[in-house]
Amino acid sequence: MSAIHAPELVTQELLELTRSLGRPERDLVILAEGNTSQLLDDGRVVVKASGSNMASATSDDFVTVEVGPFVDLLQRENCTQDEVTAALDAGVVGGQRRRGSIEALVHVAVQAVSPAGFVGHTHPTAILGLMASVRAQEAYGYWVYSDEAVVIGRPLYVPYASPGIELGQVFYHALRGYADQYGQLPQLVLLGNHGIVAIAPTAAGVDGISAMAVKGAQVRAAAYAVGGVSPVPAESVAKFLARADISERRGNLAKGQF
Repeated sequence: MSAIHAPELVTQELLELTRSLGRPERDLVILAEGNTSQLLDDGRVVVKASGSNMASATSDDFVTVEVGPFVDLLQRENCTQDEVTAALDAGVVGGQRRRGSIEALVHVAVQAVSPAGFVGHTHPTAILGLMASVRAQEAYGYWVYSDEAVVIGRPLYVPYASPGIELGQVFYHALRGYADQYGQLPQLVLLGNHGIVAIAPTAAGVDGISAMAVKGAQVRAAAYAVGGVSPVPAESVAKFLARADISERRGNLAKGQF
């Protein structure tokens, strides 16, 4: 069995992040949408269970998985969804089946490419509007204001793939390509017709990246509505990010010091 139900491994940080991203007024998820995860010191990942609500999540609403077996599934071309579903099954606990989210492969893929403390996957309405539009791939290909560049950096766009093994494999290979090109993970991944993935060493970092991504979507939508986006010049952003004070700020933001 690759997944276990171990509520004692769920930290308060992970619970608070999950509930924060699930708050209805933030419009990031509804019903049982979205999921979060945390990397443990021993290399395992605690990830939200399928069917649980983020806003009201408790330690019972998570399972813990080993990364290795899922990396094998991500790398195997003939892997089936049934195999993934079985691997995510932590059994019946208290009369309820506990199984890792169908999108757990997204969280495992992050750790397989480059370990990160926390991952948050949500479906913000503001961003979905762009990700379901004809401008999806180009929308975040430039920055629309300076703080967005500081907090989010250079995002990665991944075209739509069906949630489960298909998305997991597409996501995994896209992450590897990004890491090979830039030497690090993206802080924000945009999923076509789907949502976003925020990656950071801290829970506060994931929360902040998610919030900034939504603001960026709202700015873009407003700009498109009045004729189009006039992006911040890439050369100006490069000089801005090269400044010592901004580099220090980016380092603090990555740690969740907003």
